[in-house]
Amino acid sequence: PVTDGSRELHSLCAQLEFLLQFDLKEKRSFFGQRKDYWDFLCQGLERCRQEHEGIHFVTSLDKLKTPVGRGRAFLRYCLVHQQLAESLQLCLLDPESLREWYYARSPFLSPRHRAEILGSLYELDCVTFHLAL
Repeated sequence: PVTDGSRELHSLCAQLEFLLQFDLKEKRSFFGQRKDYWDFLCQGLERCRQEHEGIHFVTSLDKLKTPVGRGRAFLRYCLVHQQLAESLQLCLLDPESLREWYYARSPFLSPRHRAEILGSLYELDCVTFHLAL
């Protein structure tokens, strides 16, 4: 199993975060806080009317104060529960929402790149992750 001490885990999480932040449009909340990929994931899963346990789990953690921190916790939750590919796929279903959140260079706006990314993430479902949540 992959644990918190794994160098590969840190590389994987950094690459996932890079993909989710690459060419992300700058958006602000009502109170001026910068939105991040966490907000994109929440909106995407909410739009699909999916009650996602990962969202509930992350929002229940009082120590997490920033969207980036919540996003990282969500990625870890999804890896442990083998839900990352499915969760991201649900968020990528609506092309209009993708264009609302991402500029044209985002790999998520390319059907070919999106399929490659999701295919790779579905392969991670075979890997066991034992991570501290």
